[in-house]
Amino acid sequence: MSESEKRPFVLGLTGSIGMGKSATAAMFSARGVPVHDSDAAVHALYGPGGAAAQAIGQAFPGTLTPEGRVDRPALREAVLGDAEKLRRLEAIVHPLVGAEARAFLARHAGAPLVVLDIPLLFETGGQARCDAVLVVTAPPEVQRARVLARPGMTEAALNAILAKQMSDAEKRARADHVIDTSRGFERAEAEVEALIGQLRRPA
Repeated sequence: MSESEKRPFVLGLTGSIGMGKSATAAMFSARGVPVHDSDAAVHALYGPGGAAAQAIGQAFPGTLTPEGRVDRPALREAVLGDAEKLRRLEAIVHPLVGAEARAFLARHAGAPLVVLDIPLLFETGGQARCDAVLVVTAPPEVQRARVLARPGMTEAALNAILAKQMSDAEKRARADHVIDTSRGFERAEAEVEALIGQLRRPA
C-alpha cells in the first residue's frame, strides 16, 4: 500500500460568511467523517489560558477580559479597517490553528476521509494541505439576508468581513466541488452523502 493510501483523503471545506458552511460541516460530522473546525480551534485559543490569548492581549491592549479571555468584539474593533493590525493578528493566530490542524490529521491518520473546515482556506494557502476543496455557496441576496439576521450584525461589519474574503465567484472557480445551500439543505445533505462515497479512500 502506498503512502497516499495510508492517509485519509483530506477535503478542504470553505465558503464565505452566510453561505451555510457550518451546516454543511455538520452534515459530514453526522455521517462519521472527522471534521476539524478552525473557528472552534480559534475559540479555544482565545479562551482563558488559550495559547493565543496572552499574545493578543499584549499586541492589542484592552482586548482581554478580566478572566483572560479575548474580547472578540473589542478585538474586531481594534483591527477593523487596519490591514497592518490584521496582519499582526493573523501572524499570532494562523500558525497556532495550523498546528491544531496538523495534530488533528495525525490523530485521524487511519480514517478514509477527513474534513478541514477553514473559512479563509484560499486566503491563507490552506488548500496546499488538501487533496480537494469543497466550496459552499449561495446567491448574494441569500447570503446578506442570512448574515444580517444575526444578532449585532450590521451592513458595515458585513462589508468589512467580505472585504477580507476572496470573492465567492473566485472561490467557486478554484473549487473541485461546489454545494449551493440555497437550493435547500435536503439537497445539500444528498450531495454531501454522494461526495463522501466518492472521496473516501479504501480501507
